[in-house]
Amino acid sequence: MRRSRRRGLAKERLIMIASSLLVLASLTATGIWLGRDSSSQDEGYVVDLSSIENSAAAGLAEENNLTLAESVTQGASTDDLDYDPYFQETNSQRVENPDESESSSMSDTSQEEEVKTSKENSTDEKPQSVKQEEQEEEENTPALSTAMQPALTFSDSDTLIWPIVGNILINYSMDKTVFFPTLQQYRYNPAVIIQANEGDLITASSAGKVISVFSDRRIGNGIVVELGGGYEVTYGQLQNILVSEGSYVAAGDIIAEVAAPTKYYSVEGTNVYFKLTKDGEPVNPLSKLN
Repeated sequence: MRRSRRRGLAKERLIMIASSLLVLASLTATGIWLGRDSSSQDEGYVVDLSSIENSAAAGLAEENNLTLAESVTQGASTDDLDYDPYFQETNSQRVENPDESESSSMSDTSQEEEVKTSKENSTDEKPQSVKQEEQEEEENTPALSTAMQPALTFSDSDTLIWPIVGNILINYSMDKTVFFPTLQQYRYNPAVIIQANEGDLITASSAGKVISVFSDRRIGNGIVVELGGGYEVTYGQLQNILVSEGSYVAAGDIIAEVAAPTKYYSVEGTNVYFKLTKDGEPVNPLSKLN
């Protein structure tokens, strides 16, 4: 019995040793095979740094060559004496030079800023007394008109308002002569002489445009106002005139004050000379006065 058991144990040990050897042999063969496969894979994934550096250097050299070629081309185009962008821009409507327009706009902007800065500096450099005088002149300047550029549409059916309220010292008369007390003469009178007091305010009889501010030896300082439709009004014997040539007035605007009479109306006394014409011919003002 003991011998049979020993034999069985010996067999089992031989079997275990044989199986162990087989397992070791298979693992060794598998390891060798996997080692060869990994070595082949590593050889496929090796990075060649020298080739990358060579390709990068070649690309950089190509880029530098392109940049050099572009700069040479641009230099040749700008240095070409036959090419004048300003001539094309100013003499051709089809040529557009956005770069030139942008540069010109930038230069215009810079010039405007310089002009503005110079103006500010010039105003800052003015003495205080000069600034005060300019401010006083602006404050003391009277309003020239309450109407801004009205339409001059006076017609035959329109009427006038009295420039001042007063009696008629010498009436309009162009069909026969009338007596002038100061001159001791009979003369034609193309206007009406309205009695007034020195310093009284004179108002515009209608809207119009001041076309003349004058001085005359007979009627003193005067104003001519264009009404439209060929009509014009002349005011005489004035002082402290508040309008100027080219300004517009509305009906009822204060335009001046009554002055002392000239020597040609010393006997008649202080008055306002009021004359109406159409196309240069005298018209009786009383036919239009309300």
